[in-house]
Amino acid sequence: MRIVVVGGVAGGMSAAARARRLDESAEIIVLEKGAYVSFANCGLPYHVSGEIAAADSLLLHTPATLRASLNLDVRVNHEVTAIDREGKRVAVATPSGPTTIAYDALVLSPGATAFTPPIPGMNLPQVTQLRTVDDATALAARVGSAERAVVLGAGFIGLEAAEALRERGLEVTLVELAPQVLPPLAPEMSALVERELVANGVTVRTGVAAQGVSELDHGVSVTLSDGTSAPADIVVVSVGVRPNSALAADAGLALDERGAIVVDHHQRTNDLAIWAVGDATAVTHGVTGAVGPVPLAGPANRQGRRAADSIFDRAKGAEPVLGTAIVRVFSLTAAMTGASPRQLDAAGIEHTTLHLHPGHHAGYFPGASAVHMLASFAPDGRLLGAQAVGTEGIDKRIDVLATALRAGMDADDLAELELAYAPPYGSAKDPVNMVGFMMQNVMDGTLKLWHPADLDWARDNALILDVRSAAEFRSGHLAGALHVPHVELRERLDEVREAAMGRPVRVHCASGFRSYLAHRVLAQEGFDSANLSGGMMTLKATIPDLDLVTGAPAYA
Repeated sequence: MRIVVVGGVAGGMSAAARARRLDESAEIIVLEKGAYVSFANCGLPYHVSGEIAAADSLLLHTPATLRASLNLDVRVNHEVTAIDREGKRVAVATPSGPTTIAYDALVLSPGATAFTPPIPGMNLPQVTQLRTVDDATALAARVGSAERAVVLGAGFIGLEAAEALRERGLEVTLVELAPQVLPPLAPEMSALVERELVANGVTVRTGVAAQGVSELDHGVSVTLSDGTSAPADIVVVSVGVRPNSALAADAGLALDERGAIVVDHHQRTNDLAIWAVGDATAVTHGVTGAVGPVPLAGPANRQGRRAADSIFDRAKGAEPVLGTAIVRVFSLTAAMTGASPRQLDAAGIEHTTLHLHPGHHAGYFPGASAVHMLASFAPDGRLLGAQAVGTEGIDKRIDVLATALRAGMDADDLAELELAYAPPYGSAKDPVNMVGFMMQNVMDGTLKLWHPADLDWARDNALILDVRSAAEFRSGHLAGALHVPHVELRERLDEVREAAMGRPVRVHCASGFRSYLAHRVLAQEGFDSANLSGGMMTLKATIPDLDLVTGAPAYA
């Protein structure tokens, strides 16, 4: 059998390597149009920053090492230009001229192409992208003589590029068309990331688009849609990718409405001799059911393995993709899995969203930092998605929640998970357990929540009760809020009752825990009480321009 793999890196090389492990006798040819068949594209920004000093460290394998270890025939600088499905052969442009290669099984791993905005100046030498090893080495070489950079796009690569350039000492302006950085995050979580960027000297411009890049005597100027401009010596464009599916389209393979190659659960296309993997394929989201490309390395690697299994009739079928992802932004880590509240709303999926801010390990052990978490659940308690931002322990919690999501776990399961505990690593009640506890309380009526979106209603129709300490209250509180520290609440219930005048009571503290204790007291005393999800931390992150009053407590 001859297997031809078009494209290397994550998906293609996984398919080729798995195929060899399954059949030592198969002839396996990998055709890669670029100079590198297996490189760590996720590591490119870290070469620009200098954390990965040598570009060679990004090269995972070469044609020679793949020949030696797996007996693969890897041919770089070979671009497949056409597929003859009837003749089962591909046309290839090689350094020696055009040729054709026959196949018994064809695996397409063409990847995705960086989107270039249709604006003037994209061809200027100061404008670059960060998709290949050559992009990274060229950018790293230019950084030493540059002073200012503009990064267009605040997604994963854009954030990593902004951090890398700032670490190299450049003045960095980060431009994002969406109203927030890292658009997959909920706005209140994204606000924490933006705060970290600003704290590290990055100028953040959201809600604006680049309209053009023009040359100056020294460097260039990026014109923005609000009429302002940003000077730069380097412009990094990272505004998204598009499936590189032209080859498949020309061959008559089925594509979805976004141009991604349609495959079945075994990665097979509508041609029974052709499989497709990686960023160019359409996948199903495991929560919303939405179908489209998900350009992540993890799914691409698994798809390559699955395609090889299918070629040898060993495939077990694909699991839907959850979109689990993580990014470092200076000292912060942001991660997510499953569906965001925005995606759930768009899909019409009923859900409850919780916010909490537990410590990443036992509070009595030095160095505990907050894990800012968001989790969404179906009415029956099934986990639908989660996000977390913080300095420590973020990857652990999202990985656990991603596993729980894949297993179909609900609030009861999360509450009972037995996770490793010692003071330097976690708490006896891990943040993951706390997520389950909170949802259990919501479901059985022990906890009634109100959210930042309810603030205007609460101001007009309820008594807002602030149960923080006097010092916290003085530092900034909601106008008209009654201040009663939670430890004094039982003795001051008559005061609360008089101030409420029959209205509902909407209680809050800094993070939601002390106000939960107060909420339980109020609920059992007959008040219509609800606790602010995530407390003042989440409220201020959701409404960055929140108008707070400073001064003495109302009762003082």
